[in-house]
Amino acid sequence: MDTSEIDQVRNESSRFLMGHHRKRPHQMLTEIAASIAPDATSDAYGQGQLITDFEQEIATLLGKEAAVFMPSGTMAQQIALRIWAGRTGKHRVAFHPTCHLELFEQQGYRELHHLQGVLVGNPAHMMTLADLQAINQPLAALLIELPQREIGGQLPTWEDLTAMTDWARAQGLHLHLDGARLWQCHAFYQRSYAEIAGLFESVYVSFYKDLGGIAGAVLAGPKDFIAEARVWQRRHGGNLYQLYPFVLAAKMGLHQHLPHMDTYVAKTQAIAAALTTAQLPHLAIVPNPPQTNMMHVFLRGEREAIMQAALEASRTSGIFMVPGLQSTRLPDQFAFEWTVGAATLDVTDEEIVGFFRAIFAQTT
Repeated sequence: MDTSEIDQVRNESSRFLMGHHRKRPHQMLTEIAASIAPDATSDAYGQGQLITDFEQEIATLLGKEAAVFMPSGTMAQQIALRIWAGRTGKHRVAFHPTCHLELFEQQGYRELHHLQGVLVGNPAHMMTLADLQAINQPLAALLIELPQREIGGQLPTWEDLTAMTDWARAQGLHLHLDGARLWQCHAFYQRSYAEIAGLFESVYVSFYKDLGGIAGAVLAGPKDFIAEARVWQRRHGGNLYQLYPFVLAAKMGLHQHLPHMDTYVAKTQAIAAALTTAQLPHLAIVPNPPQTNMMHVFLRGEREAIMQAALEASRTSGIFMVPGLQSTRLPDQFAFEWTVGAATLDVTDEEIVGFFRAIFAQTT
């Protein structure tokens, strides 16, 4: 499909089914500039009130002693596991087969830090206590992702989660939370972020996912752990001269969107219920009902035909969605990840059902 045509329809659309309202770079930078106090001073190599105040804000929110802002979650998580492995003298770290470190980082944990990954559980299901109990190798640390993105944003029950973290502590393992999308979890657990993160020694959170920041992440944990993480940040080339545009965008997104995350989750569940009630035979949702403001939607048909129909539905309705369809194990079924944000709230559930009816009217 011609990407220029997609861009044209996107630019002509007034409403959007995914994420937050679109902001062009000059809009984002203008908002950031307006958020800066006249007497504010920028950071320099991770020092300065602007960045240290934000790090402390996130540390407090997560119930941790200290935190460090980093350019990326890839950097933050590899550093976390390297530190925990170094403190134990062991080099094996355990995580789910769909962990970001395993799928999307070119084996950085192995090539840069000489760590060995132990894949735990079935790629299509959440990690369980039984999966952990089946491990017969000495480990330094266990990484748990909340929610698990690659299986539709699923979450273990609180009881299952605490059973796994209790097991890990009993084995003497360090616990790290991949909280790239931790902000989505409050509605499901009905517990504070500090209580959720309190099950783990270290936690990483992202600011461009869900919160609409430019880029950046925070790694939080004990003071001595964060002090060591800052050394590794320098070794990774991540202690940039100035990070304030990323920090300010992160802070702006946090304050704009975090108070509304439960609303985004409720909207996701309402959309799933409306689509299910509509009984569209060529559409399925995983998980159903959604547990966060994310779900995976499966569409049956021919890929290009579905995308072309979605483009036409977007052009006709003024509501934009041309999903990036991914192949599945079934040759005639494709899936996309749908994350609901502020922009989605502008579209009624009835309009969303009509949007998909229009797609299937052209493809079936």
